[in-house]
Amino acid sequence: MTSKLKPLFNNNKAFIPFVVTNDPDFQSTVNNVVALAKGGADIVELGLPFSDPVADGPVIQAADIRALKADPDIATDTFFDIVEAIRKETQVPLVFLTYLNIPFQYGYEKFCARCEALGVNGLVIPDLPVEERGEIDPFAAKHGIDIIPLVTPTSASRIEKIVSKATGFIYVVSSLGVTGERTKFADDLNDLVTRIRAVTDVPTAIGFGIHTPEQAAEMTAIADGAIVGSACVNLVAEYGDQAPQKLTDYTKQMKRAIAGQTSNA
Repeated sequence: MTSKLKPLFNNNKAFIPFVVTNDPDFQSTVNNVVALAKGGADIVELGLPFSDPVADGPVIQAADIRALKADPDIATDTFFDIVEAIRKETQVPLVFLTYLNIPFQYGYEKFCARCEALGVNGLVIPDLPVEERGEIDPFAAKHGIDIIPLVTPTSASRIEKIVSKATGFIYVVSSLGVTGERTKFADDLNDLVTRIRAVTDVPTAIGFGIHTPEQAAEMTAIADGAIVGSACVNLVAEYGDQAPQKLTDYTKQMKRAIAGQTSNA
């Protein structure tokens, strides 16, 4: 399978912001993703709201709750409708962060087919262990969808197994615990990325906790990209209708911070 995401890292340090789908509502999500694209986001990660987001901290959990309350009858089709509306405005590369129950209940074949049709090129699934990837892999591969694995500071001897089938990029978790802004990260991130690169040429992007330009520059000096979630979600929560401009400005600031890094730094 030829990945549509991997080439985005060629000679480029990627900035990957995250927002929750339907937070605070349908049209706001469209506006916010368009704003991130306008600011220069290389990939936008869209979180699909879920009732039990085990990997997410309070900020993203609150966004999930807002999204679900905004439309109590929300269905997976609504998420795809939002992407369809986004696609009328921008072709920015998209990935979903989803818990496995959502594509499972929708049907793996149907879910991956709709992702392909709408240009959702990858899936980050925090509760999918590598041993269970086989249940969705065939459908993802058939439709050209990257299953993006997560490697944590405790992955240790499992790194090679976790990344062995990776195609788009590898999500490197910066520290233990759930998502949320941090001032300190794991001490061995450089070693962790080095160990990943020893067994695969798939790009790496560090996430969990990054929120300042200085941190983005630090992380992209180690890896091939930086993923920022809670900071973007906070802007959405704080500024409401004014969030798009804030997101565009923030993205430009983060892109400037990582500019000048080379892809093999």
